[in-house]
Amino acid sequence: MDKNHKNRQWVFNQDIPAEETAPGASRKVLAFCDQAMCVENRFEEGARGALHSHPHTQITYVAEGRFRFTIDGVEREVKQGDTLLKQNAVVHGCLCLEKGVLVDFFTPMRREFV
Repeated sequence: MDKNHKNRQWVFNQDIPAEETAPGASRKVLAFCDQAMCVENRFEEGARGALHSHPHTQITYVAEGRFRFTIDGVEREVKQGDTLLKQNAVVHGCLCLEKGVLVDFFTPMRREFV
């Protein structure tokens, strides 16, 4: 399966190839439609998610690991089970402190990811 799985009701992680987004970081675009998108991000210890912003609201769930996030100039450490809200145009990024997985939910979908 490739990223032409838009609007599919069932999307299986094993069928989605990971793409490298930065050294030590990869992304899988999972289920999505025009209004929402779910993305799995895997990080090796020391990998960074560069500071950036976008016109989408994003909720991040820390599925595994430990990260230092910066959101709108505020820096905090997060771990498994924590969630983060990044509203439209807020600058954010992270440093992976302990190998982990972040699950992002975007609204609307990130067209540049597909």
